[in-house]
Amino acid sequence: MLTLIQRVTQAQVRVDGETVGAIGPGLLGLVAVEPNDGETQIARMAQRLLRYRVFADGADRMNLGLADTGGGLLLVSQFTLAADTSSGMRPSFSTAAPPELAEPVFNRLVESCRQQHAPGVETGRFGAHMVISLVNDGPVTFLLRA
Repeated sequence: MLTLIQRVTQAQVRVDGETVGAIGPGLLGLVAVEPNDGETQIARMAQRLLRYRVFADGADRMNLGLADTGGGLLLVSQFTLAADTSSGMRPSFSTAAPPELAEPVFNRLVESCRQQHAPGVETGRFGAHMVISLVNDGPVTFLLRA
């Protein structure tokens, strides 16, 4: 499982002109599920999403995680993140889990984060064409692997 996280001041996901998920300050996570991902990867990624220290403390150092700040979490499924781009001029998606395997894993990650993060978790819509708007804060962007 891969998740590209971006610290944001705001982010939203729209599907067919309708906002389906939006947050203020917090993290936007673009999530790619790989074929062998299961409960171990879900638990590890949920922990990293909520505790990875990317927010400034009183000394302006990145020492606080999302759980410390109470910020929003917006998770969006993005299979293209798992693409193999090592050769040629076209990505291969053989390294991404097929939708019928990826969707339940993604949904379980969302559920796990919701159980652990009282401020809430917003999402996009799995498999839909989504338009994502964000204001990256920093910019601060990291690729997490579970």
